[in-house]
Amino acid sequence: MNSGRLYKLQHFIPWTRKKIYYLIVISAIPTALYYFFELKWLAIPWVPVALVGTATAFIAGFRNTQTYNRLWEARQIWGAIVNNSRTWGILVKDMVRDTDAGTEKSLHQDLIYRHFAWLTALRFQLRESRGWENVKTKSYNREYLAYYKVPEWDGNLADELQKYVTADELEYILKKKNKAAQILALQSSRLRCLNEQGKLNDLNYVEMQALLKELYDQQGKNERIKNFPYPRQFASINVMFVYLLSIVLPLGFLSEFAKIGTNCVWLTIPVSVVVGWVFFTLEQVGESTENPFEGSANDVPISSMSRAIEIDLRDMLGEDDLPEPLVANSYNILM
Repeated sequence: MNSGRLYKLQHFIPWTRKKIYYLIVISAIPTALYYFFELKWLAIPWVPVALVGTATAFIAGFRNTQTYNRLWEARQIWGAIVNNSRTWGILVKDMVRDTDAGTEKSLHQDLIYRHFAWLTALRFQLRESRGWENVKTKSYNREYLAYYKVPEWDGNLADELQKYVTADELEYILKKKNKAAQILALQSSRLRCLNEQGKLNDLNYVEMQALLKELYDQQGKNERIKNFPYPRQFASINVMFVYLLSIVLPLGFLSEFAKIGTNCVWLTIPVSVVVGWVFFTLEQVGESTENPFEGSANDVPISSMSRAIEIDLRDMLGEDDLPEPLVANSYNILM
């Protein structure tokens, strides 16, 4: 996500520059034909342009509202993951007991570190690419990747997981398709063993299993957003309407500016570019918001949130060598 006050104009304009070039061309052609070749029929009444513009504004506003809702829901899910992770740390420390202090501390570390493994596997899975995502397929998004790094793309899942689980567990996890789900299954099996050994009483065992169920629910909610795109029919008509409007805008402006004077028809180009840019930018912003885990600069910052959870829980364990929190880079982007 961008944690600054605003996107800087020197980043925002280049991000949309190809649309600006397109608008200049699409408005200059009918203007030149009208002025030099006197093709007066190119000028159309403003009413049909206004009707197309109204429909485009409606569908663009609808899309941006819905894509924002997807982003905000994803942020709420991760807020719940943060809260439940802290609860997990408290329950582990207060409910898992052993007569030997050293063994008890080792049990606490085992359960909490396996939770870090779940967070790691989950964020790696959420950063995997899907066919409908835009960050790697659209040229302007690929260019913007120069301003930030996605930790899950630069890192290796096996290397990250080995910090938190045993070699046997790591080998088992890496063979599985849904690694995050299997880590929670391992966590459940470990709780059962502790209950059978008398290190976790029945009531506390039920409570901790209920918390694992909550984590499963939150993983499923993340997967629902990740694996079900913003409906393609709405995304398609949004793009179609914006391009249609960009074509008819200069034709309508020709009619209006010709009323002022013949030479004034050249105002069609800058005015069409400005108005068209507004609609194209709305469309592009909505597109960049619809997939909150795809690795864009507008993602939910799951990498930094996972690190914050790790810091909190390791602090609960009494560890001193805590990792540094992830902070926004010089372009105010936090992943």
